[in-house]
Amino acid sequence: MKQWYESLFENYARKYDKECFVQGTGGECDFIEQEINRDKSLMIIDIGCGTGRHAIELTKRGYNVTGIDLSESQLKRAREKAKEQGVEIPFQKQDARNLPFESEFDLAIMLCEGGFPLMETDEMNFEILKNATKTLKAKGTFIFTTLNGLFPLFHSVKDFYASVAKEGNAQYQDCSFDLMTFRDHNTHIFEDDLGNKKELSCNERYYVPSEITWLLKTLGYAKIDIFGAKLGAYSRNDTLTTDDFEMLVIAQK
Repeated sequence: MKQWYESLFENYARKYDKECFVQGTGGECDFIEQEINRDKSLMIIDIGCGTGRHAIELTKRGYNVTGIDLSESQLKRAREKAKEQGVEIPFQKQDARNLPFESEFDLAIMLCEGGFPLMETDEMNFEILKNATKTLKAKGTFIFTTLNGLFPLFHSVKDFYASVAKEGNAQYQDCSFDLMTFRDHNTHIFEDDLGNKKELSCNERYYVPSEITWLLKTLGYAKIDIFGAKLGAYSRNDTLTTDDFEMLVIAQK
């Protein structure tokens, strides 16, 4: 049986590119460039690359990027977009819980919930962090965003989704946050690229900063920084607060 995140991305690439939460690519890539001192010799892996927005933008700026995703439909669109924009990128269908790369990359990025924290168990989510780490060279850097567990302690997830909803975009209903597991269960209502209306029962894991720090320390990271993740405007100046829906994590081996 397919998991909700597999069903969601089956035929949703063009509509996905119109969602409000994927509109900050340029600013996010500016931040990544700043973090790696614009070193074009570095090898980058984009885990959960989706339709390739970060991989394509970084490649256009002169970086070497490999994009991996679980969804063949998303990858197909990524390849089309790369061709349209005149760049060549190796996009591969891979499961982030079991990656074939070892010590090959200087930087791993995993943005906009690219796999982690969508898995159905904490162990599977940890496998994604473990595999991302395995791809990195000895002094590698890992930059990712994930759902901020401090947010639902102070705010309604349902109200947040309602406040950012736009006509024609996906809707989230029946949100129910479980304090024992830090998972939000919701019904995801959206229209796929063929115009079919779909409803999926989803659940996503929210993490508090101390959990992320502990998980990354067990994987051998020497320096772990966590900030608030502002769409299209990542910055080390944004101290993480209870008002941030996502957190930005920068970990260095």
